[in-house]
Amino acid sequence: MKKRIHSAENRKNRNLGGRASRLVEQEGNRQDLGFGTRADTTSRLLNKDGSFNVRHINQGFWNRLNIYPRLITMPWLPFLGWIFAAYMVANTFFALIYVGVGVDNMMGAENTQVSAFWSSFFFSAQTLTTVGYGHLAPRGFLMSSIAAFESMLGLLSFALATGLLYARFSRPTPHIRFSKVAVFAPYLDVNGWMFRIINERSNQLIDVEIEVSYSRMVTKPDGSRSRQYSILKLERNKVAFFPNNWTLVHAITPDSPMHDCTEEQLMDSDAEFLILLRAIDDTFSQMVHLRYSYRCDEVVWGAKFRPMFNGDTRTMVTVDLNKLDEYDLVPLN
Repeated sequence: MKKRIHSAENRKNRNLGGRASRLVEQEGNRQDLGFGTRADTTSRLLNKDGSFNVRHINQGFWNRLNIYPRLITMPWLPFLGWIFAAYMVANTFFALIYVGVGVDNMMGAENTQVSAFWSSFFFSAQTLTTVGYGHLAPRGFLMSSIAAFESMLGLLSFALATGLLYARFSRPTPHIRFSKVAVFAPYLDVNGWMFRIINERSNQLIDVEIEVSYSRMVTKPDGSRSRQYSILKLERNKVAFFPNNWTLVHAITPDSPMHDCTEEQLMDSDAEFLILLRAIDDTFSQMVHLRYSYRCDEVVWGAKFRPMFNGDTRTMVTVDLNKLDEYDLVPLN
């Protein structure tokens, strides 16, 4: 009796294991990029700057503030603006403290109402930067103690600012320019989905690898909609060197998830093409990566990119970056 029970349980476990294996195999044919299958939205999943179009709410204060990554990744002009603003706020704060203590305790300071503040402000600037011209100097224990505390904060703050500057300069960032639109163009005896990229800088990128994921909403038999992801097989997804422009091509063959797809179907499915680029920056000898995306309304049907090479010279290959987005309308196969 026990043998029959164990035998039945073993058969049940094998059946469950087989079903689980088939489920894993079916799911393995699809890709989930972390957005989930219920991300039913009319906006893009990936912004043009590579950031995710996802907003978190009810975060903790420090997690929402996220100071260090923001200072490292923000553009240079806002970064310098924040540094200048912090410098002015710190000097204003200590200037008000010095005025409150009394400029009588500061040698060389003028004692009028306006001049007292500016004397305290410039004394704070000299103390914060440890310059100390000698014209202004603290007098008394309290004023000297405040100045000593400010000079310590100045050393720490300038060390922090120097570290941020070094981190920003030493952080490799690829300047890859993508074509403004992708195209649906004739390719060999079929059609193909294509986009074009080029390295805007003179530094070299090696072992450049690109992965394209096709995201779209599909309707299930019960009428519900879910988002599915598929990896698009590219004609060539990796190059050893990247000195010129590169046109990425996905051939629309019978095994393509875009086979028999029309422009209207692409729009109805809220399709988006998510691109991940990896490369090694030869200058820094570090791995860099970049994200980009094309939505369904950013695909031109029946178009072909124009060549970017300038044939007027024979001594050097010339690539015109202004031609990256140029294309001609052509009939599809």
